[in-house]
Amino acid sequence: MATQLDPDTLLDNLRTEHPRLILTEERLESLKLQAETDRTLQGFIEQIIEQADKAAEAPPLEHEIPDGIRLLGVSRDCVDRVYKLGLAWRWTGEQRYLDKAVDAITRASNFPDWNPSHFLDTAEMSHAVGLGYDWFYHALDEDQRETIRNGLIRNGLQVGVDAYGGDGENEPKRNRPFGWWKDCDHNWNQVCNCGLVVGALAIAESDPEYARRIIPEAVESLPRALTMYGPDGAWAEGPGYWGYATRYTAYGFTALRTALDTDFGLLDIEGVSEAGFAPIHTTGPTGLYLNYADSGERNGRRPMFQVFWLADVFKSDFMSANEHDLIDEHGPTAQHLVWYVPRPTSVDDERPLDKQFRGPVEVALMRSAWDDPHALFVGFKAGYNQANHAHLDIGNIELDALGVRWIRDLGSDHYNLPNYWEKEDGGRRWSYWRLGAHSHNVITIDGQNQHALGTSRMTYFKSSSDRASAVVDTTAAHGDNASKTLRGVAIVEGRRAVLVQDEVTTSGETQIVWGITTDAHIDIQSETHARLTQAGKALNIYVLTSNVTLTASDAPQTHPPAKSNEGVRRLEGSILNSGTTMITVLVSPEWADADWPTTTDIKPLSDW
Repeated sequence: MATQLDPDTLLDNLRTEHPRLILTEERLESLKLQAETDRTLQGFIEQIIEQADKAAEAPPLEHEIPDGIRLLGVSRDCVDRVYKLGLAWRWTGEQRYLDKAVDAITRASNFPDWNPSHFLDTAEMSHAVGLGYDWFYHALDEDQRETIRNGLIRNGLQVGVDAYGGDGENEPKRNRPFGWWKDCDHNWNQVCNCGLVVGALAIAESDPEYARRIIPEAVESLPRALTMYGPDGAWAEGPGYWGYATRYTAYGFTALRTALDTDFGLLDIEGVSEAGFAPIHTTGPTGLYLNYADSGERNGRRPMFQVFWLADVFKSDFMSANEHDLIDEHGPTAQHLVWYVPRPTSVDDERPLDKQFRGPVEVALMRSAWDDPHALFVGFKAGYNQANHAHLDIGNIELDALGVRWIRDLGSDHYNLPNYWEKEDGGRRWSYWRLGAHSHNVITIDGQNQHALGTSRMTYFKSSSDRASAVVDTTAAHGDNASKTLRGVAIVEGRRAVLVQDEVTTSGETQIVWGITTDAHIDIQSETHARLTQAGKALNIYVLTSNVTLTASDAPQTHPPAKSNEGVRRLEGSILNSGTTMITVLVSPEWADADWPTTTDIKPLSDW
């Protein structure tokens, strides 16, 4: 863990020349030399030059807040242009790339503000303008430097200092404007801190007071978020926000390394070294994530340069090889060139079929095979319904088989819906169907949502050659509606089917509804058997316990700005319960090469 920093000595080891941030001249020359013999790197460069050509044709940046809340799209556009155009110029020397990149950061510097009320916008623009100032420093005249530097200070760094608490020693930190993110433990922490760090380091030789103020604050704040990777590298906000948080972690810590030659020990925090494994394991054979929390609909894994960064920092050939495989399919980003690591010549496959990620939000992943797009996969979630971006989804599952996502999480709704962030029990957030329990693949009791303060732990996880299983105590998710609820999920029958078992104990008569969300056509074969068809494939749902009646329905329709549920269906099984009830369901794909299981051994979860 980092120690208290002395602002007076903080910059003693500052690399004074430009460019000093992220991609130094030495690193660039090393990449150019490597490209003479590395055909993969040559391919990266060709594709990134094509991306830069398109960026050079983009219209000028404007100060636009189309939803009345966020400048974020403009900030991200500026980041994108600096990397694409800046790399193209630094690689080829072509003036047109430089001119367009300088135009972007100059326009941004002349904006009236960078929308600090939504501080992500300010932080990302501080990153873009600071990096551009550093990379293009020697190509700028003094007037250009002054314009860009003044804009960075006025709209970014001084606002950041104010967010941390101002310059006065006695100013209460809780009164700082827009600075709540300093105390948070989610993506805002890394994005805001690391964006400001990049900006402050860009001008640290001419205006050192900003680096001396911002970097100690960031180093104090960042562990709150970095500890959330522990102990295994996953992320409570879901895999989509894992990408955003880790992206800015890479930006900030690479800038610290290149400018100050230190990360202040923060990358030694437990879980950070394992973070690159999280997106690998939470991706199903369809390429779609286990889509918990406010993730985008049908959010699939794409190349992420931060995996290269993690692979390099923590010396993982496996992480880099996996990222190269994704790039082969989808192409690189400009940042992949900056953080480039060569494809390893040989790699031990470090992927177990089954993986548990512990932490505030726990997940278990089980599959029948890697590198088979038709493999069986199930993801199972525990955790805390108040985690940032969380849904009421304790016990949720998602399932792939035969190249199809059969059981799915719809992901986020529109962030600008009224009171979307009202998270307390009974809050408006939970009235939106996509966010509440009734759209998720869980049980509900007497039609009630899960408790918004509900928390849960994965009490059991076991993996063997032909079976894997996990159990979550979901009791707290149901509040006073049940005295005890457990859910177990197992991949069974030689990894050819999935068993989902709920055990519910109530004091009086209740109605329990077991449900899943799917895009498949649902054919009810009997009260206890449904056949799902999609993309020419089929999957069966067998209820192995009595007194459950299966029904199918369309998802409730919505009105803009809420996202559409067109084509989404629900399969539900209802049972009246008094005392203790077990609901056991076998999910069995129709495999082309053999018969599929229609039943399996049933045991109480205590005997799993």
